[in-house]
Amino acid sequence: MLVLGIDPGTAITGWGVVGKEGSELTLVDYGTVRTSQDSPMPQRLQTIYGELGQVISSHQPAAVAVEQLFFSKNVRTAMVVGQARGVVLLAVADAGVPLHEYTPLEVKQSVVGYGKATKEQVQKLVQMLLDLDFIPQPDDAADAIAVAICHLHSERLERLLDQERG
Repeated sequence: MLVLGIDPGTAITGWGVVGKEGSELTLVDYGTVRTSQDSPMPQRLQTIYGELGQVISSHQPAAVAVEQLFFSKNVRTAMVVGQARGVVLLAVADAGVPLHEYTPLEVKQSVVGYGKATKEQVQKLVQMLLDLDFIPQPDDAADAIAVAICHLHSERLERLLDQERG
């Protein structure tokens, strides 16, 4: 099963494709969509939409997992990131791929086992879970990979609960 994880942002949107066969997780590909602050917002959003559409088309994931927006004290930042997140959701919907959303707390709990884990702890566990010799960079891509891992862990739990109910 291939899952595309996405960490939305207007300047940098991180993405990571993680595969799972049996109990083994593998990093298939990862990267970022970068936009220039000098570009008007509609063009920046168009870039995010187009490039993520290419990633989805290229990898054909079975599911896409997106990090939910975390509201901070800076409402303006949250609004701008919300625009990027909306474009991400549209790209996924247009591709017809099932979408799953996770809060930062859920991602940290799933990957590290502790909801208040630091960014460094999450990145180190991503490296360990995928048996990598390196920590994926930049942070936005590593975060997206963690979101994909979160979905793969959650999907397994859902399957087990369905069997139990079943």
